Amino acid sequence: MGRPAPGGDDVDAVVVGSGPNGLVAANVLADAGWSVLVLEGADTPGGAVRTEEMTAPGFRNDVFSAFYPMGAGSPVIRGLALEEHGLRWVHAPEVLAHVLPDDRSVLLSRDVDRTAESVSAFAPGDGDAWRAEFALWRRIRDDVLDALLRPFPPVRAGLGLLRSLGTAEALRMTRMLTQPVRAVGEEKFAGEGARLLYAGNTMHTDLGPDQSGGGVFAWLLTMLGQEIGFPVPRGGAGELTNALVRRLESRGGRVECGRRVTKVLQAGGRAMGVRDASGTDVRARRAVLADVPAPNLYLELLDVGSLPARLVDDLRRFEWDDATMKVDWALSGPIPWTSPDARLAGTVHIGPDVNGLAGIANDLACGRTPRTPFLLLGQMTTADPSRSPAGTEAAWVYTHVPRGERWSADRLRRRVDRIEQVVEQHAPGFRDLVIGRAVQGPADLESRNASLVGGAINAGTAGIHQQLVFRPVPGLARADTPVDRLFLAGSSAHPGGGVHGAPGGNAARAALVRDGWGGEVYGGLIRGLNRAVYS
Repeated sequence: MGRPAPGGDDVDAVVVGSGPNGLVAANVLADAGWSVLVLEGADTPGGAVRTEEMTAPGFRNDVFSAFYPMGAGSPVIRGLALEEHGLRWVHAPEVLAHVLPDDRSVLLSRDVDRTAESVSAFAPGDGDAWRAEFALWRRIRDDVLDALLRPFPPVRAGLGLLRSLGTAEALRMTRMLTQPVRAVGEEKFAGEGARLLYAGNTMHTDLGPDQSGGGVFAWLLTMLGQEIGFPVPRGGAGELTNALVRRLESRGGRVECGRRVTKVLQAGGRAMGVRDASGTDVRARRAVLADVPAPNLYLELLDVGSLPARLVDDLRRFEWDDATMKVDWALSGPIPWTSPDARLAGTVHIGPDVNGLAGIANDLACGRTPRTPFLLLGQMTTADPSRSPAGTEAAWVYTHVPRGERWSADRLRRRVDRIEQVVEQHAPGFRDLVIGRAVQGPADLESRNASLVGGAINAGTAGIHQQLVFRPVPGLARADTPVDRLFLAGSSAHPGGGVHGAPGGNAARAALVRDGWGGEVYGGLIRGLNRAVYS
């Protein structure tokens, strides 16, 4: 296998990548008594969950992701009890405000009556409709989250939903979750306010208002926001990573940074370990788990010639989500919003009505950069006062741009100017507050985190044609791969992007099943299914 690792590394499991999914997987295996080594190519762990002083001294900016409704709501992450390892969730006074071009706004609050009052201002009766949606959510939330985040097919969660809803309502719920978000909003609400809360949250993905499957993201994010808000880790996103690392180390696991894995080692159709960029091999006695995008795993870390030709062909057609650019600011004071809702919200959407959002999505689909972008903005000091000196604000914004475009420094500067103009229109005096700025185009995001391929932040489109049994390619919708004891643990696997740890948790559980009683039968079944799918 090559040179042995320093200290003679020979562990039960190697995890490639220390993003949240990789660290969740490592923790689940360590809880089972496995010896676990996590290898990370970057100098610090966390993947897209990191915090740095990148704009000005004293300002702690989240380098990539920032708000975590899925993380706080995820049964996978909740089950790790990270609060015992230093994680503290904190909240802005309000959850989210969507600000329209004329400065009207709609508010999502953890107080359901405040949300109801806000959506009722757009249409009388929508407040009652919102309360009814939230009551439904609270009745079935656990089964919904299990159905969405656990391995496919969700048999137990599906039976729970049938018991709670009955067959007729369960079918209608399933229909709703596959609909475009425009259709969902129009069926449930009379006014633009509630519809915009749904549509704006769908725009966190690469789905526009008229694409199938947007309804599930709208309902999930808005109802999680209503119930638990859009919380952030006190001290920065990196504190979520730190808690995961501390928990792993308390159970004997290790994370080694600056060790980029270049190859998964195989023998007899089984994963045996990995090789890093220095040529050092690490043996994995029981499993290799890869928290990397599926194309990177199959087409770079494995011998392509050893894989089924149909799988390789499918992977070459893998569809990424939209590219992203991000701006972080150090501000000398809070953003002077004209909208009172925006002053209190940790997350602010700046964008048009649903028709306007559809136009932005169409521009992106056609490879055009929208003239007036949809902006997703975070006010981090509003949510967590520890992020910057008293009286200041650490803030950021991201927006989607077409994939594959080249962004020169001058073009990025002009796009940032346009973004700041849009913010200024709703917060006169904003630009005078900027004392530091950090800009990351799509290529910059990928250079800092190799999993953000081309600036894609969700490791593949959220379109329904690449979800469930189609994620990452038509197959089993499980973490198992055609290589025995190799498991896909990243967001390219079901259930997809977001900081919820589900792909990592699912991969770890699959590894435990494969290694446990009846594992040979399980492995044979998976190999047979893979042959049926890929031959």
